[in-house]
Parts: sequence; C-alpha cells; structure tokens
Amino acid sequence: MRDGGRLSAAIEVLTEIETRHRPVRLALKAWGDAARYAGAKDRAWVSGLVLDVLRRKRSLAWRMGDESARAAVLGVLAFAWGWPVEKIAEAAADAPHGPGELTDAEWSALRGAADLDAAPPDVRGDYPAWLDASFARAFGDARGEEGAALAERAPVDLRVNTLKTDPDRALKALAPFDPERPGLSPNAIRIAAPDAAARSGAVEAIPQFGKGWFEVQDLGSQLAAAMAGDVKGQQVLDLCAGGGGKTLALAAEMANTGQIYAYDSDARRLTDTVRRGERAGVRNLQVRTPLNKDPLKDLQGRMDLVFIDAPCTGTGSWRRHPDTKWRLTPDALAKRQQDQDQVLEEGTKYLKPGGRIVYVTCSVLPEEDEDRVEAFLARHPDFARRPAASAPDLARLLTPAGDLRLTPRSSNTDGFYVAVLEKAR
Repeated sequence: MRDGGRLSAAIEVLTEIETRHRPVRLALKAWGDAARYAGAKDRAWVSGLVLDVLRRKRSLAWRMGDESARAAVLGVLAFAWGWPVEKIAEAAADAPHGPGELTDAEWSALRGAADLDAAPPDVRGDYPAWLDASFARAFGDARGEEGAALAERAPVDLRVNTLKTDPDRALKALAPFDPERPGLSPNAIRIAAPDAAARSGAVEAIPQFGKGWFEVQDLGSQLAAAMAGDVKGQQVLDLCAGGGGKTLALAAEMANTGQIYAYDSDARRLTDTVRRGERAGVRNLQVRTPLNKDPLKDLQGRMDLVFIDAPCTGTGSWRRHPDTKWRLTPDALAKRQQDQDQVLEEGTKYLKPGGRIVYVTCSVLPEEDEDRVEAFLARHPDFARRPAASAPDLARLLTPAGDLRLTPRSSNTDGFYVAVLEKAR
C-alpha cells in the first residue's frame, strides 16, 4: 500500500471506532479482513497510526482546531511521527487512494500548531475532562504531565522466571531484541517500544520462552506482586487470578514451597493458568474453579496472604489500551468501586490472624485506590495498614499513607496501586 491508502485506512478505522463504539482491536480486525491486499507491514503501520491517535485524541484536536478523525491522523504524522508538512500533503493528495488534498486550515495548523502549554490539564494529559478532579486528587498540578506519560507507547517488559533460569542467561537468550535491565526489580528485562509504524518483535517465538524462562509482564505488575513480601513456605490465595500473570510471579517468589491457590470468579480467565504454570515449572499451584460448589470453603481462616488484583477501570494501562479511556464512563467507575469493596470483604474470610491482604489495582484513580482502602479500614478496625515497600528506590514512590503508586512518569511502568493490610493477631 502507498502512504495515501494507509492514511485513508486509518481514518476509516477511527471512524468505525467513533461511530459504532467498537473496540480498536475489533475495528482493526474488520478492516484487515476486508483489505486482503494489505501486507503485514501495512497492517502494522495502520495499527500504529490508529493507536497513536487514540493516545492523543484531545491534544490533537486542540492543536488542529478540528476533532475529526482526518485531522487527528494528519496531526499524529506531524506532531508524533515527525513528518514534514510537505510529505503529509503529498501522501494525502495521492489519488485515488489518499484522503484528499490538505485544506488551507490544515496547512496552517500543521505548520503553526496551537501551543499545548495554554491548554487545560485534561487536554495536555489526553484524558476525559470528567476525570480531571480525580487526576487532580492523585497528581495535583502535575496531572497534565502524568496523563501525557500515560499517552506514550509502552515497552515490552519481561519477568525472568527464577524457577527455570537467572537474569544473565535470560538476557543472553533475548540478545536479538537488544534487552536492558530497567531497574526496580532484579528479575525484570525490558525491550524498548518499537517504532510506531513497525511490527514488534515476537519474544514468544524464541525457544527459551517455550521452556518457561520468562513471562511477558509489565514491570509495574511485577512490582505489585513483589509487594507480597517473603512468601516462601506460606499459604497464599490469589483471589482474582485472571490469566495467572501475578500468580506465576508469586509462585516464583515462593520457590515451590508452601501452597498457592489461584481463583477467579470467571472460570474462562483461568483456562491458561495450568498450562502456563506447567511451562514455568510451578509445582505448588492449585487452580480453584468457580464451576465447583464452594471452591474455596476449605481455605477459610487458613491463609497467610490473600492477594487481590482487584477488578478496576484499567486507567493505569492506557499506554497499552488507549481506546479504553474514551469508553470509560462515570457509571462504570461506580460499578468498579462496588466490585472492589465486595472482593475486599470476600478476602477477609480466608485470612488467619496476623495474615495480610495485598490490594492491587491497575488504576491511578483515588476512588478505586485510597478511597477503597480507607472505607475497608473503617469497616474493619482489626486491620492495619502497613508500608507497601521499604527499599529506598521504591520508598520514594509511596503515598503519604504508605501505599505504593506507580505511573509511567514516576517509575516508567504502567499505573499501579498497592496497599498492604494486616489482620490483628
């Protein structure tokens, strides 16, 4: 495909997302199914352009003076991809496949874009205006910068599985991808985000991945699991295990001692957990499915740790799923808070005296984070908050109350929140 056709395709996909409210993944798939002539490089190019538009939709509209999909696509080429205006004009006017010649207003906007310094924080930060009060609570005057960091492309992070190998051997295995160590965790490896228009490397294709040497897992998610502390020999329940990423991280920290139980209220999310655990060399894992009657009844009052990766809005993962920030609604946020209160209550049933809950969200919103912990502690005076981290490089990321808050701007990770709650002995 020529560049003009690619621009038209991106505009078509974005229009489909806007008018039919389709997730970006489905809209891109529908276009790809219809565009059989598009090669792998064309699909990666269009996908990269669409995702970069969704990351920066509000600031692009501000700079272009136009909220249309066409204006956003042209704006990304100029402001994010660094194309000269002349190159953009040539691609747009490439008949018959391009979207059409630039208008005088587009020429003007692309050459002398509006200064974002004068824009409101929610525009500079590319998040919905109705979330500005929440962002102000979390980040104060830095909320625009925090939002902008959530609009950047994310790297590929890997967790070295210490049940199978060590970081040095894993680095050598990943050498074709130019890996690096990002810090904050000794078992983390990072591969830089590829160019927006390029295909990302498939780390899953190398033999060592199949052998269980490492898992694809954001550094923030790895750190959230690490806040469980020393879990060797303990009884651990991962109450919202999902696909099992944090379950496997906890199992590696346990070094196949004690017992870890993985449960999720949606049985479908657990389908890969056993297979992934076997590949990772985990021998102390039990998967408890909600398809059975009372699947956790025998665990009540027995657990040293209940790990709760709570259902949330996912605002901390906007770098990877940028379309979700424009689909989020106040009603959805309110529903998630109810879910979080419910799962925290559920978690208390399984703790023994002196046990602890590690409460985690991939959200940056105080309504899902501090507010839920404060409400829980008000209901349960027999629980006390404990500092989530003590290491100096993580202590700087603690909130005044001692909880861990990670963001792309502060820690170069996805956004996560972690609170540690200990039950009285």
